[in-house]
Amino acid sequence: MKVEPWLFLGGILFFIPIGLIYAWWSGGEPVGTVGIPLVGGLVGMIGGYLLLVARRIDPRPEDDPEAMIAEGAGDQGVFSPWSWWPITISAAGALVFTGMAIGWWIAYIGVALGVIGLVGWVFEFSRGQHAH
Repeated sequence: MKVEPWLFLGGILFFIPIGLIYAWWSGGEPVGTVGIPLVGGLVGMIGGYLLLVARRIDPRPEDDPEAMIAEGAGDQGVFSPWSWWPITISAAGALVFTGMAIGWWIAYIGVALGVIGLVGWVFEFSRGQHAH
């Protein structure tokens, strides 16, 4: 985890000066003048977090240029292969954006469907073993 923090921390060296140049060039346009340096702050926070995590964990096989592919084998996480909840959440997002274009009442239906989908996805494995 040597490259990731510096990749994000390098974003500070890009976004902060570009934000200042944009502020000067646009005559102080408020959205970009504030937003671009804030992006620099956000990538700085991500880079700082990754730097702190890199100090606490052991080197990974990805950090060793001489590592073999087999060294990175094993479980990479737990994923739900039969879950339909992401489709529900994406349909809810589509309804919310459709509601912003057509009518707010559709967006309210999308938000309600999104809450149901999110709760269902979070508690998917809390209803018993192999419950789908």
